[in-house]
Amino acid sequence: MKISLALGKTRALSRQTALSCLTANLALPGSGSLAAGRRSGYLELLFGFVGVLLTVVFGTRFLIWFAQNWNSLHNQDADPVTVFSSMWMAGRWAFLGILIFLIAVLWSLMTSLQILRSARIPPRLVPPRLPRGSGAGLNQ
Repeated sequence: MKISLALGKTRALSRQTALSCLTANLALPGSGSLAAGRRSGYLELLFGFVGVLLTVVFGTRFLIWFAQNWNSLHNQDADPVTVFSSMWMAGRWAFLGILIFLIAVLWSLMTSLQILRSARIPPRLVPPRLPRGSGAGLNQ
């Protein structure tokens, strides 16, 4: 199986292909943009990976910190502002990762909407008009 990060061919996309790009962008930000030939897909993909990486690394560190400080965090006599402040200091990088990933998702969603807007709409299939007087037995 060959995986490539090359841009797709720049061509007019059908509505079905544009919807496939939207679905791909929702699954992995940037992938559908790259398939549609948009250069912004590289940055969307980078933001998505950086966001996930930060979230996993610092989220794991936060969970370890949380487990180590369980008793002090659930102490009834503790100052809530101090508890929240210490939780924020321990988890801020994980939250930053989540924010970066959300930016990547929203950016790829906006790109997907532009791709959908520029997709060519298939012609409407309209039945042929029948000439007057050809309705044998109708309205007689």
